[in-house]
Parts: sequence; C-alpha cells; structure tokens
Amino acid sequence: MNVCSRAGCRSEATWFVVWRNPRIHAADRRKTWAACDEHVAYLRDYLAAREFPVDVVPVGAHTEADAS
Repeated sequence: MNVCSRAGCRSEATWFVVWRNPRIHAADRRKTWAACDEHVAYLRDYLAAREFPVDVVPVGAHTEADAS
C-alpha cells in the first residue's frame, strides 16, 4: 500500500504526483509523491505554484520508469 505524502495523512494513495525541479533535475529525472483523493489537488497545486512540471497519474498507471 502506498501512503499519501501529505504531512500527517496516513490514507492510501490513489494517485501519483510526478514532478521535477528543472533548476536541479535533468529532464529525464522525475520525482514522485503519492496522494490520496483528498490531497492530490493540494500537492499538485503546491508544485505547480513553483512552476515545476507536474503530471498526475492513477496509482495503477504509474511505473518505475516514470520517476526516479
């Protein structure tokens, strides 16, 4: 079971928020945060506000090749 990455949340993740910081990560390096339905928008918006490239994918559609 993947647990939501939002601080203090212990809910099961149903989404992966896949992102990178272009100032420090090469184009092929992406990070992944797990998110429950309640926090997926919060985590996505947090990263998007910093102008990081962000994708949101369902847990079942994510593979190890999608992130590092």
